[in-house]
Amino acid sequence: MSTSTAEHDSYLVENWDTETLIDYLKEQNLKLDDDDLGILRKQKVTGLSFLDLTEEKYEKWGMAGGPATLLAKEAKTLKEKPKRAFSSYKSLSEVLAKYGIDSNGTDTIPLFSLQTHEIQESDKHFEHCMAEILVRLKNYGSLVVDSLEAMRNEYVVAILHTAINITRDSTGEELSMRPEYEVIGDDSTGRVDFAIKKAENLICITEDKPERNLIEGLAQNIKQLESSCQTNLKKRKRNDDDDFDYLYGIVTTARDWHFLLYTPGKISQGSKLPFSIVFSEDALDKESVEYRTLRDGVKKVLGVVVGLLKDRACAEDDSPSKKKARIEEYRSKK
Repeated sequence: MSTSTAEHDSYLVENWDTETLIDYLKEQNLKLDDDDLGILRKQKVTGLSFLDLTEEKYEKWGMAGGPATLLAKEAKTLKEKPKRAFSSYKSLSEVLAKYGIDSNGTDTIPLFSLQTHEIQESDKHFEHCMAEILVRLKNYGSLVVDSLEAMRNEYVVAILHTAINITRDSTGEELSMRPEYEVIGDDSTGRVDFAIKKAENLICITEDKPERNLIEGLAQNIKQLESSCQTNLKKRKRNDDDDFDYLYGIVTTARDWHFLLYTPGKISQGSKLPFSIVFSEDALDKESVEYRTLRDGVKKVLGVVVGLLKDRACAEDDSPSKKKARIEEYRSKK
């Protein structure tokens, strides 16, 4: 995903409006009630003013001492610990070093066992996805290495929406997808290309990159997963150290698809080589080998994406220990 300077600036606390600030504070699990948030709205507190407010000022406005103290501490934390934009991570080796992996490539990232779903040839969502892809091939022509981001995104979106629909039909779980979704972690922040959620919890983060930027896309996706996991854990009501969560990551060029599994302190990949889809305009002939190749590629990628979404969505209400056992099993099989 390309990010403009203006978008970078929007991640700065100083540029937050009142509602953005309140959304952030809600995610920090500070136990603020409607009265506390009402004071922030009434006083039109923005990110810029928030950084300089004191306990005394909040109390003068009628806020109780407890939340006043927490808000002042949160402002101090934000001032002392500026967050780094996801887009600033260019080196995969820098990111992997945190996980004890000495490499600037994917060859040494440990593997996990992919959970896949068998896509039926007659599945209505699969057929609709293929129809959408063929329309785009007819209008755009073949997808090539230097194709525009907007073109790549259309194929990625078609596949992600299809995967969500198949997952919904298969499990009954209600999922949603948010493009350009802002994630704020302990150390990093920014907008992710596509966030898939079950209720308010993030379960899968997708980063779309051109082929030339694939390695930095992997680095950024790992940081996005790290921050997303931190966001999920902050929303929980548990106060002990035994909480556990995991998320799946997807890094794609539309043609090539890489799958990641993140848990706090550990990163794994689904395969050494990417799953690939060849978007060739020759596939417009449904009797051609190219059409069969396209169909098989889409079906295979969908099977992986649906499998990961099913796994994570159905595990949402599991205990931390059960989630941990599940992930240990996936990793032990490799």
